[in-house]
Amino acid sequence: MIATIIFILILSLLIIVHEFGHFIAARRNGVRVEQFSLGFGPQILKKKKGDTEYSLSLIPLGGYVKMAGDSQSEYKGRPDEYLSKPCGRRFQIIFFGPFLNYVLGFLFFWLILFIGYPSLTPKVGVLMDGYGAKEAGLQVGDYIQAVDGQKIDLWEDLQHQIQQRKTKSSVTLDVLRGSKELKFNVLIKDKVIDTQLGEKRALGIIGISPFDETIEVRHGFFASAYPGFQKTINLTLLTYKGLWMLASGKMSMRDSMTGPLGIFFITSNAAKLGLIAVMHLIAVLSVSLAIFNLLPLPILDGGHLFLLGLEKLRKKALGLQAEEIINNIGFSLIISLALFVTYNDILRLYGDKIGKLLSK
Repeated sequence: MIATIIFILILSLLIIVHEFGHFIAARRNGVRVEQFSLGFGPQILKKKKGDTEYSLSLIPLGGYVKMAGDSQSEYKGRPDEYLSKPCGRRFQIIFFGPFLNYVLGFLFFWLILFIGYPSLTPKVGVLMDGYGAKEAGLQVGDYIQAVDGQKIDLWEDLQHQIQQRKTKSSVTLDVLRGSKELKFNVLIKDKVIDTQLGEKRALGIIGISPFDETIEVRHGFFASAYPGFQKTINLTLLTYKGLWMLASGKMSMRDSMTGPLGIFFITSNAAKLGLIAVMHLIAVLSVSLAIFNLLPLPILDGGHLFLLGLEKLRKKALGLQAEEIINNIGFSLIISLALFVTYNDILRLYGDKIGKLLSK
């Protein structure tokens, strides 16, 4: 029950922020907003304030902002209508939705770094046979303090220091064992691993895994901004790389995409891990939603931006019939994608159980 509530709250937050971006940009550019809706289906609540009706609907899986004159069939040529505005102003209105999602993701990364998050210490938990650490004489419980004289405090710092060095070279580790300070010369060897995007990559390792010991890492309020920005940019680059691999056929949609059911499952796991895990999930989903919405596909914001660019080049908008065809194609694509990812989520999460039931 708690996971369901958190799931609805997260989705609602992302949708409200996205639609508020469109709403505030429309208002600032003199466009009348007729409806601001959270959710779809039967309305639960609604209230009219000024020119805008605000509503809450039963199914919290989306939302929309309805602007006056935002389609050629409704456009009457009034100055407060969407289509009466030049391309530059309409670009702002469309772009501001995903832009606010992107900013929200950055703000949550910033907040996580400021509040504090758990991180593994560089304490040895497991020694792997055939690798340099065990051969050099390290033991479980050793606390690695420095790599080639460079002080480290976290397991991720140790990983970074080792992985950036050439394989078949060696490093000097400063180790605290009990009250004794020791030095070890450790050989780095290759190991092929699967990356987050399913690629094979050879990394230098010394053959250790972390001890189950964490410390809370905190940064100052302003000091958290830059690493928060770095996390946002790194996630953006990783996402675009993943999209490129999808488009080029190097990664399958089945293994890389998830829908509401999959997000609910992820949310349930994050809720068990605590507030920081939920905040991290919000940051990742918000940035991902911004990037997905900017894809140049019909109905998505990116598709509208693409058509605006085309209108700017042609010096005129597409005709009413062309607009309807594009919208129908876009709607069909989105529905097909939603059905595919839901089917994929069911197979991935419950495929084994379904298979057992069918085999009885």
